[in-house]
Amino acid sequence: MVFLAVLGSAAVEVASALATEIETKVVVDTTNPLDFSSGSPALFVGHTDSLGERVQRALPTARVVKAYNTVGNALMVDPQLPGGPPTMLIAGDSEDAKTAVGDLLEATGWDVADLGGIEASRYLEPLCLAWVSLASRTANWNQAFKLLRG
Repeated sequence: MVFLAVLGSAAVEVASALATEIETKVVVDTTNPLDFSSGSPALFVGHTDSLGERVQRALPTARVVKAYNTVGNALMVDPQLPGGPPTMLIAGDSEDAKTAVGDLLEATGWDVADLGGIEASRYLEPLCLAWVSLASRTANWNQAFKLLRG
């Protein structure tokens, strides 16, 4: 398992450079296409494409899973928050890869919700904007989303 944890604007270039070394590995894409050039966070890709899909295209034989992109690094492992375990939303085309990433997430304190194929990164990446906006406004970066199921 390989974690892609780089600046979003460098993600495709880094993935392309590592394509032969990564081959068929599970690649956990933690990146977001954030653009702060206007002063407020925005996305440099979205709606009809996503950075997750671009990373998958750069790594055609790897099994990319978008995860960890809606939480800060301090909570990636052992996310102890009031209200119980937060939910990590994931997306990817390989069911086996999503199972492996889901098992890791659950072993480190997360609830997991699978949104489907890698194209669901189109939903996860904008969700990061909501997380950044709230964290910036409240000065609290130790927060995560929780999906309540009925």
